[in-house]
Amino acid sequence: MLPQSTYNKPATLSTNTLIIIKICGMACGSKELVMVFLVLAMATTLSLGQFGFPPIPGLPHTPSGAPHSPPGAPTAPIIPFLKPPKGTRIGYYSQSCPRVESVVKATIKKHVDKDKTIAPGLLRLVFHDCFVNGCDASILLEGPDTEKKAGINALLRGYEVIDDVKAEVEKVCPGVVSCADILALAARDSTVEAGAMTYAVPTGRKDGRVSKASDCSNLPSYMDSVDVLKKKFSDKGLDTQDLVTLSGGHTVGSVTCQVITYRLYNYTASGGADPSIDPVFLKTLRALCPFNGDGWRHIPLDYGSEFKFDHSFFTNVKQARGVLESDQRLWEDSSTQDIVQQYIGARGMHGFALNVQFGRAMYKMTNIGLKTEEEGEIRKVCTKIN
Repeated sequence: MLPQSTYNKPATLSTNTLIIIKICGMACGSKELVMVFLVLAMATTLSLGQFGFPPIPGLPHTPSGAPHSPPGAPTAPIIPFLKPPKGTRIGYYSQSCPRVESVVKATIKKHVDKDKTIAPGLLRLVFHDCFVNGCDASILLEGPDTEKKAGINALLRGYEVIDDVKAEVEKVCPGVVSCADILALAARDSTVEAGAMTYAVPTGRKDGRVSKASDCSNLPSYMDSVDVLKKKFSDKGLDTQDLVTLSGGHTVGSVTCQVITYRLYNYTASGGADPSIDPVFLKTLRALCPFNGDGWRHIPLDYGSEFKFDHSFFTNVKQARGVLESDQRLWEDSSTQDIVQQYIGARGMHGFALNVQFGRAMYKMTNIGLKTEEEGEIRKVCTKIN
């Protein structure tokens, strides 16, 4: 573990940072824009975010500009001022399984290259795991009354990918890496494959031994109001910014017609549509999901950009083209509308702002309710306890 003095190490502004601040001085017209530029300045200066390390010269970048590590090396954190929770740390497996992140990344890439829908599937999977009794891979356990069997989890997918990743990791480090860590790493790597910036994932989680379908009753729902969602997120230590940002994960993936038909035909007492839907978009959705049509047909959550991680989801929400009711409500509620606007109105900086905040929110979410050594274990296979 790094000494406390390392966390408090002052950062020296780099030349790039000073240039960014100078540009902002000429172009920024509001406090919101100034804050976005300052985030960029901090991330440039603190390319190893929460540890305050200076930038690493020559670090390769992804096509989107996000720094990433050479094969086999730990991914460079880009999230300022967040410390790993007790029991986990960046590089937890640096001695016991130094190849774990490269193995996970390669296996995820293999699956996403074959099927782009895997990326949003894994993102949903980790969300549903962490919101029920913490991030302990309990969603992966098989059984007649496990979380996997809960109605709200019926459409989750990606289980076979996690099983494959676990098998590959076991080949190089048997009995060392938890399924909970694999799930968190896989969610990160799948979104990076979809175009998101990378972020650090502290490891050292333990796998839970309990999984009950009845514990899933309080998961966030697409029919929840913003106030209800804020309460559910707050109960997990997440704030309104996290709520909006993680909802932005809907920039990738799809939903079946059966989930949204009530908005199209049966929303009002007279059988009309949800009046918050843009009329032109309503015609499009009704054409895709006709009344009494195929309820299993998939509709993109971010219409026009289903497989690309970008800010267009928020643009669609602002234009009344949110597919899920809970997504559309983000624009209609004053407490969340300003955050949505931040991601679409910062003169070309919106993509960067979203990526930084998404990494930060995922970092927080994937560390909810971690199990202790006594409460958890390292499963040999992810579908059953040892």
